[in-house]
Amino acid sequence: MKSGRSIWVIGDVQGCCRPLHALLEHPDIARDADARYWFAGDLVNRGPDSLGALRTVMALGERAVSVLGNHDLHLLAVAAGIKKAGKSDTIAAILDAPDAQELIDWLRHCPLAHYDQGHLLVHAGVLPAWTLKKTMELAAEVEEALRSPDWKTLLDSMYGNQPAYWEDGLRGGERLRVIINALTRMRMCDRRGRMEFSHKGAPAEGGEAGLLPWFDLPGRSLGPVTVVFGHWSTLGLMIRPDAICLDTGCVWGRQLTALRLHDHNMVQIPCAQYQIPHG
Repeated sequence: MKSGRSIWVIGDVQGCCRPLHALLEHPDIARDADARYWFAGDLVNRGPDSLGALRTVMALGERAVSVLGNHDLHLLAVAAGIKKAGKSDTIAAILDAPDAQELIDWLRHCPLAHYDQGHLLVHAGVLPAWTLKKTMELAAEVEEALRSPDWKTLLDSMYGNQPAYWEDGLRGGERLRVIINALTRMRMCDRRGRMEFSHKGAPAEGGEAGLLPWFDLPGRSLGPVTVVFGHWSTLGLMIRPDAICLDTGCVWGRQLTALRLHDHNMVQIPCAQYQIPHG
């Protein structure tokens, strides 16, 4: 049931600016004059116009919210001098832009989780032990660190796969790393809820190793909340009562997808193939 303004959730843009403009100009979306836009993270990188995509979302102002994805955090780390850009990165134009500082500051102030109308928006996933309240509190810890004058310290400590599980007693960089990894990188876990990062294919590919998609883990604590996420192009479009994936592989030559939350009206824009999967 619709409550207030419509919300259109848009999957991973990854620098595919032309499909993003086509999506926003589609009649179904354009006529929704008061709509809000939720972006599932990874606004930038791998596509041909990361600068244009970032500026497009920023120009939407208060009508848009984007959670941070792993590629967005990577851009921040490169901007901070903590990481070097990789061969397949397409973020140089952002770093060289005359308004680069404004762009980076805007990205630093994006959330890691956003909740409204029974839907929780994150880039990757939510660990099974986390309630909605816990998820929002933990996301806020990272957001506070990222928005502080000492924000580069957070980015310097966020890399690594360990610890692979959540414990309330975690402190410092390890605590923030687990939160970031869950919300921006997680796909598969073992049955105890330990994150496993090497499996990037479809969920069935992890079955023989005893792994499950995070949204199929037993004992999840979120309750009647629908998690909306991206990050998993090999999973692709998935719509079920408790979880919605909208990463439909725009940068891999598939589609950029938007879904209206209250009625699941869907718009998809075909995309050119900017990246070739490694086989």
